[in-house]
Amino acid sequence: MTAAIAAIAFWPGLAVGSFLNVVAARVPLRRSLVSPGSACMSCETPIAWYDNVPVLSYALLRGRCRSCRVGIPWKYPAVEATTALLVSGCFLRFGFSPEALVAALFCCALVAITVTDFERRVIPNRIVLPCAAVVLAANTVLQPSPEWAIAAFGASLFLFLAALAYPGGMGMGDVKLALLLGAALGRTVPVALMVGMVAALVPSFVILVRHGREGRKMGIPFGPFLALGGVVALFAGGALLDAYLNLF
Repeated sequence: MTAAIAAIAFWPGLAVGSFLNVVAARVPLRRSLVSPGSACMSCETPIAWYDNVPVLSYALLRGRCRSCRVGIPWKYPAVEATTALLVSGCFLRFGFSPEALVAALFCCALVAITVTDFERRVIPNRIVLPCAAVVLAANTVLQPSPEWAIAAFGASLFLFLAALAYPGGMGMGDVKLALLLGAALGRTVPVALMVGMVAALVPSFVILVRHGREGRKMGIPFGPFLALGGVVALFAGGALLDAYLNLF
């Protein structure tokens, strides 16, 4: 039954992913999410509904605008498919429950944040802060405990101190993202922070090897790696944390 619900959730997840593409493109520019409608970034021709079906339209159009034939960035179907898989995974992990809805909201926020941080090196307050507030309130109601607030503000404080110690390594957007991570993950938020930091070491090492001392001046967006850590902690954080604690 849970697998069937997860399979059903995949399809609306695609539609949500299409909307997240709009969110990631417009929120950093403080543009309306409703008007104007979607249009080609090259020729500005409005996109018809039948050319705006998630993933399918991209495949049928072979990744090109119907009007001007300019290539459509692959990120659009990637965001749609990723969102659908994460939403489906939330219902597979938590069943048809309020917890699954909160987890899905958390994952959708991480997808939007990842795109904006990759493209614009910014984690918009208008995405991360409302989501953090909603997730914190929802988890506290569903599982009454100070754990969620402690984890949220503790993780945020941890990255805030890290930002003060190494300003070039992360920004206040990452600190606010840690607030969301803690609100969603509770006691497993250390797993998210650790996975994010370890994952970020890989491109950092590559940059240093390729560019030497100059590479120290080349920053990388940290938000996507924290988002990756958040997803890992959401689905496997409890098992990973218990395995680590059992070593002692």
